[in-house]
Amino acid sequence: MSHPSANPHLSRRVVLSAASLTLGTSAAVLTACGSDADRETEPKTGGTLRAAFAGGGADETIDPHRVNLFADAARAKAVYDKLADLGSDMAAVPRLAESWTPDADLTVWTVKLRKAVFHDGSPVRAADVLYSYRRIADPEETFRAKQDLAPIDLEASRAVDDLTVEFVLKHPLAEFPNSLAAFGAYIVPEGTDDFEAPVGSGPFKFASFTPGSEFTAERFDDYWDGAPRLDRLQIVVADEESARINALLGGQVEYAHDLSATTARANEANDAVALVSSPGSNMLGFAMKTDRAPFDDPQVRQAMFLLCDRDELVESVLSGRGQIGNDLFGLGFEHYAADIPQRERDLETAKTLLAAAGVQSITLDTADVGSGFTEAAQIFAEQVREAGIEVEINERNADTYWADVLTEGQIASYRSGAMPIASHISQRLLTDSPTNLTQWHQADFDELYLQLQSTADDADREVLYQQIQQRLHDEGGYLVWGFADWIIGTLPGVHGVEQAPANTLDWARFDKVWMD
Repeated sequence: MSHPSANPHLSRRVVLSAASLTLGTSAAVLTACGSDADRETEPKTGGTLRAAFAGGGADETIDPHRVNLFADAARAKAVYDKLADLGSDMAAVPRLAESWTPDADLTVWTVKLRKAVFHDGSPVRAADVLYSYRRIADPEETFRAKQDLAPIDLEASRAVDDLTVEFVLKHPLAEFPNSLAAFGAYIVPEGTDDFEAPVGSGPFKFASFTPGSEFTAERFDDYWDGAPRLDRLQIVVADEESARINALLGGQVEYAHDLSATTARANEANDAVALVSSPGSNMLGFAMKTDRAPFDDPQVRQAMFLLCDRDELVESVLSGRGQIGNDLFGLGFEHYAADIPQRERDLETAKTLLAAAGVQSITLDTADVGSGFTEAAQIFAEQVREAGIEVEINERNADTYWADVLTEGQIASYRSGAMPIASHISQRLLTDSPTNLTQWHQADFDELYLQLQSTADDADREVLYQQIQQRLHDEGGYLVWGFADWIIGTLPGVHGVEQAPANTLDWARFDKVWMD
């Protein structure tokens, strides 16, 4: 979610603008954030927290419906609210929505709003919700949450009263609350089309923003979920990971986002840094094209599953900071098929399958688009070569990698952040899914997913989730070798930073952070 900035303000020399140097740092004893020690520490009020994120230069935005980068999302989360957000298990958690209730056939959902106010003192109303969603759904725009809101008939949907929205759907949707929690589905005041001085209902009031440089917001005392403990939040740009950790170690920021396993291992005994790891946040693997040779043969896909030494990849690529995968997305998330036996390496069976299919060589696409990405490709290539298969590693252009491998190639290095399992299926595994990288086109699979979404009974729906995942485990195109920890670094004396996958409720939740 990040790409290089043309104007990095935290280089390897860690130079921060004067505006970012408003508060000195504490030399308190190391405390593990989110631990029992935190809960024994009396929360304090006041201070400025400076957080370093990778940026995107002129592409950075404060328009909450255009968020793309992690830095954009953190800024939006500070200033705005959504109707719901995702818990660490990817289940929807009410936020501005106090409750949601479906009708019998799951096509009309009634959402009750809690009493909340925008930063200008005006109440958050049903009209603001409908305006925000209709703006996101504008056919002339490409807002990130548009696809998630696509099931809603926004013309037929209406405000029953100021605190009640009736959403009419185009088809039954059991997982509709996930749409309310969609990335970028923030609520803005009705009529808002200018974000120079944005007004939201979030925990912090906007103060200033310079793309590629810094963002400042101040505590909103009337926040519905309780006023933040911090006086002020500053988000500063540090594109390179080395710049973020150096800024932290140098006391120029108190919070460094998105650190690698290598950096974490190098600093795990360093009392000047507190590391917060969220297990299983990022899926890592390889995506096989199921519509073309050699991976249109299920036996060849099965052989790849059996050739993968997952333990070696987790230990080598993630420095042991992760968990092995079982060729399924969403380890630890709601609806995950944990009862499917863990797949083990079986070189001899893989050789037999490949010989029967007549496979002699494959081309593996990769690019330097993430920490350990190309290293994982090189290690897996060696594992495949043990079966007598020639592997050519094709280094693609990092700037166009994801667009290229969506339709081209045979097998490609792959990763994914956290999202509900239903979203993973709908966005990547249906015949008309926009990011169907494995080219998995199965009409009966599509029907099974539609059946799942129109099933109101939780137990019956869970059975369908298990059937879908068993099918994918047996013959799908995603080889999931591991799940990387999501790692944040803070200075000692920073408290309340929770373990949470990126883009979930407790990720970048600075309204619950305090400092000694």
